[in-house]
Amino acid sequence: MTTVSDRPAIPSNSPEPPLSVRQVLALERVLAGEPEVVAGAGHLDRPVRWVHVAEAADVGVMLNGGEMVLTTGVLLAGDEEKQAEYIRSLHRAEAAAVVLGLGRAFPRPPDVMRRAAERCGLPLVVLHRPFPFAELTEEVQSRLVRQKFAAVSLSESVRTALTALITAGAPLQALLDEIAQHSACPVVVTNLAHRVLATAGERSAVDDVLRDWERIARQAGGSEGDGWIRAELGGRGERWGRIVLCGHRGDIATGRLLADRAAEALVLHRMLGGAAGRTWEEQSAQGLLTDLLSGVVPARQLLPRARAAGLPVNRRTFVPLVVRDGEPAELDRLLRLLGLRGLVAEIGGQGDGSTAVLLSLAHDQDADALTEHFAARLRTESHRAGTVVAAADARTAWDDVPTGLREARHVADAVADSAPALDLPAVVRLRDVHLRGLVRLLRDDPHVQSFAERELNGLLCRADRDLLAVLRTYLATGRNKSRTAQLHHVSRPALYRRLEAIQARLGVDLDDFEQAASVHIALLAHDAQQQ
Repeated sequence: MTTVSDRPAIPSNSPEPPLSVRQVLALERVLAGEPEVVAGAGHLDRPVRWVHVAEAADVGVMLNGGEMVLTTGVLLAGDEEKQAEYIRSLHRAEAAAVVLGLGRAFPRPPDVMRRAAERCGLPLVVLHRPFPFAELTEEVQSRLVRQKFAAVSLSESVRTALTALITAGAPLQALLDEIAQHSACPVVVTNLAHRVLATAGERSAVDDVLRDWERIARQAGGSEGDGWIRAELGGRGERWGRIVLCGHRGDIATGRLLADRAAEALVLHRMLGGAAGRTWEEQSAQGLLTDLLSGVVPARQLLPRARAAGLPVNRRTFVPLVVRDGEPAELDRLLRLLGLRGLVAEIGGQGDGSTAVLLSLAHDQDADALTEHFAARLRTESHRAGTVVAAADARTAWDDVPTGLREARHVADAVADSAPALDLPAVVRLRDVHLRGLVRLLRDDPHVQSFAERELNGLLCRADRDLLAVLRTYLATGRNKSRTAQLHHVSRPALYRRLEAIQARLGVDLDDFEQAASVHIALLAHDAQQQ
């Protein structure tokens, strides 16, 4: 007798999968009939949609597929052609299995039916002891009905939870986390080009999916029978993405239901402009670049996400950039215009004005020349004097990218406040920030903070903000009075009066190099502490 294994455990927040042929045969009432699988033993995991008692040879015309058919064979005895046609008819109707009760019509398993079932791959089970079919029908039907109600309940539970999140203004990630919890499998959202926009689920399982995402995506992720359930995202006759449940362990119908509820919620979320109106592509890039910049997640673990997001990572040179006073959409458009591959996303807090750009170049491309060209075009097209393009040296190893991004941000922050007054190159690097970079690294030192307060004490009240700005420009331009007056749109005499007021408040002589240098260092420290 074929051994029937226990089904795998399914999380309690998900309805049980449909009964399979194997599971029906393991029911206590069925075991009392001493079932034996005599054909099609390799197909016992087929789901049973319904149980049907039928004797006629053309029973297939009455079926819709997925039924477990019960028969005594009383109308088939003595006619081998009818026996074979009975099996073929069930096969054509895509029945799940046929159960034959041995008795007066067939004291032993009929060879004709067994051979036909084996050829068709249809499980044929015989019962060696008399068994009331009504009991099996009642138990299986009641279980199936309960599962249908459980699926409906799950659908409403998911819809209610997702609607509450959308109403509360939750970000896309919160919705996907909720979907992943109910589906108990990785969830992936992509655009039509198969670029991964967001994921949810157990991190290791998600990484396993993303590691081979390009192949999976091109093959449409396997078949639904393998647990890959998809739902299209779009509206008004236009598709713009899809959501994929990757390796869903429940039945296909429940997986489709979950995917449909998720798709409805995601479309509504996008229509309402969730996450401050940023597109999902922008949110995806922001999440990846923020994780790279923070260093909380090792770069190696982020590699599958980068590859799935469409960033070329194999045999590439990476150039980490941070742009101050540059719009992400503008930068992304410029990359496409120049034919460059990369990720663009705003980083930092609200109003920080920093945008990270991670360029991915082929090894034979000139990284420095392309970076300079990108910065020059940006300055020409943005028409903003305060735009700063800070860059780290090119990295040939992915693991070095986080350090490069942090270096680029350090450079951008070091020159941000004084950029208009400084004669900066098109691309600012660590070697260009000199003292500013050092002071910014030491900005949290209590001694540096105390020094800055002491040196600038006479100008730190709110009413002296204008004088502090003049001082900043004057020192940043190398004490160039003409340039300072030009930048502040004042006459030379007016500037002289302000410089005299500054020297009086601070008790210093700005014509003295050492005193001016001391004030300059204190101002750099003060500005660094405010960032």
